[in-house]
Amino acid sequence: MNNSIAPRLWNHLQRAVVLTAALVGIMSIAHATNKTAVPGGVYAWAVPENSENVRFTGRPVFIAGDTALVGIPIQQNLGNANLTFMQQGQGRTHTFEIVDKRYTEQRITLKNQEMVTPNPQQLERIRAESKRQRAIYTRVSKAIDLSAGFTMPLQGRTTSLFGHRRFFNDQPRSPHSGLDIAAPTGTPITAPAPGTVALVDDLYYNGKTVFLDHGQGLITMYCHLSEQSVTTGQVVKQNQQIGLVGATGRVTGPHLHWSVSLNGYRIDPLTFRSALADAVGLQP
Repeated sequence: MNNSIAPRLWNHLQRAVVLTAALVGIMSIAHATNKTAVPGGVYAWAVPENSENVRFTGRPVFIAGDTALVGIPIQQNLGNANLTFMQQGQGRTHTFEIVDKRYTEQRITLKNQEMVTPNPQQLERIRAESKRQRAIYTRVSKAIDLSAGFTMPLQGRTTSLFGHRRFFNDQPRSPHSGLDIAAPTGTPITAPAPGTVALVDDLYYNGKTVFLDHGQGLITMYCHLSEQSVTTGQVVKQNQQIGLVGATGRVTGPHLHWSVSLNGYRIDPLTFRSALADAVGLQP
């Protein structure tokens, strides 16, 4: 190679390496500063050292290792939102952004009109049941070991995703608050993680239902069961059977409705499962 060309080529190569490194650095910074979440999702935040009492909308949030996993309500306004926390005795605020997510629409036809428009007696029952469920969702118990992450409670066909804008017999209702997994009646349903049975009940819309408390405001619910295999107050292990698939309550066929509630808000179970795996260092 010509001696006069070699130095110029080397300089060009050096500049290319520097530019590539700079570009990678910019991309890494952009990734690190991508402080966003979506309605119905989870915001993961690396908690600063010596920090405690992290809260969102005044409620304590779930901490896995050194990561706060914050449940965002599906009705959350877009734009800036805040976490508050204490650091070395000083009150501090962390701001992040809520960005939009477009959820799909689902229309369901039910033969039983009373599952769409309940009568006054049924409404009274529904209100009483809702009050009991809200009390569970706002429960904040001590932390337990969830380092094994969440397994799926049932293997089957997903028939309805979280967040669907739902219409029953063409009447609009609240967005879908969980994940529906279809399987034959009698298929075992298992606990995705250790926890304590918070409630075993037979509810108007949800049918035979089990609630599990996994600590720190993390509550899961399992609906439409044909049979419940646990009792209130029982401690369960990961992958322990808690019930069987059924078609009780407001359904069109046998399936599991699985919901996850974090700091009092129903969130996408699959998003939480992924966020927990990242927080505890599990391989995808």
